[in-house]
Amino acid sequence: MYSDSIHNRKERLSAKGSVYREGEFQNMVPTQSNSGIGSILKSYLLEKSDVSRPTVNIPLAQIQAKDLHAGSSTEIYRLGHSSVLIRLDGGFWLTDPVFSERASPVQWAGPKRFHPVPVALESIPELEGVLISHDHYDHLDKGTIKALHPKVKRFYVPIGVASYLIEWGVPEHKIEELDWWQSVFSGTVEIVATPAQHFSGRGLFDRNQTLWASWVLIGQKERLFFSGDSGYFPGFKQIGENYGPFDLTLIETGAYNAHWPGVHMQPEHSIQAHMDLKGKLMIPIHNSTFDLALHAWYEPLERVTQLARELNQQLLTPRIGEGITLGQPRQQYAWWRELEPEAFPVRCDNQVALAEKNAIHERQGEPPTEWAFTPGDNCST
Repeated sequence: MYSDSIHNRKERLSAKGSVYREGEFQNMVPTQSNSGIGSILKSYLLEKSDVSRPTVNIPLAQIQAKDLHAGSSTEIYRLGHSSVLIRLDGGFWLTDPVFSERASPVQWAGPKRFHPVPVALESIPELEGVLISHDHYDHLDKGTIKALHPKVKRFYVPIGVASYLIEWGVPEHKIEELDWWQSVFSGTVEIVATPAQHFSGRGLFDRNQTLWASWVLIGQKERLFFSGDSGYFPGFKQIGENYGPFDLTLIETGAYNAHWPGVHMQPEHSIQAHMDLKGKLMIPIHNSTFDLALHAWYEPLERVTQLARELNQQLLTPRIGEGITLGQPRQQYAWWRELEPEAFPVRCDNQVALAEKNAIHERQGEPPTEWAFTPGDNCST
């Protein structure tokens, strides 16, 4: 058992930190209740999208070991769901790593991945740190932690989560357990545990017995924010005031529904959170990997893309595994549209030009040329 017990940690919480009351951790503000189980089950039976999972393979950018080298630029790789590999100040960081086939206590049942992880475990470089937001199975994966921990210098977790890692074989000295608003340094990088609006628990009888958190990474030149899981709440504005502006925000955008409004954000709230945080660039996460709600698998990306355009916010939706270098211009690419042609009848500049050419081919009795969507095409729906 973790030598500094959860109970001792709860007793030492600062007035500025998290709230532990009536035997469990609490959110900063009262959280809107979920609908009853009957209503939720009825919606799953009658309202679930026919395309909650993609019908074709999601395009991946495979990451090779040679791609992951030390360097001065800040680079971001989405590995799927909320797992993001980050190079900051020359060192590598990883958020909520889940490499297992299912986000579940067992690997024969539960939400199954849409796509493989775009990097082999042996290709993951030595990690300065791993950030864990909370203990839910789609964010804290036993198999991944056990396989990964020899490569990890330090794990940063909210109060109570350390006990899981120690049980799975992670040495106690490699774990830093933090309350909201507490911070530590690793070299030149400051790591801050910040509030989120969510809940915790991995079984029937442990609800809210461990804390949940978002995270701030402050490097020598850039500031990054990782939301973990959260409903929309005033804490985003407070984090932005204390630590913003952020060069990049990684914001939960997916697995939302009106039945659980307090613990997951609709896309409108995700983009507002980014603005509250004073974010410059947003990458939406918590989507495109597991079926955890009723909406179409591509809906979070599509909705947040439209909102960012309307609100003049800078957004990127890279393919899973695609490397993004902060500070370098990058064209937004709606890669999911080409996978769902019935939902998105795309018309692109080169598609229109090709249609005109094919009309000439047809008159001349020549076979048509097939059109292929490529990144960089000027397209609209």
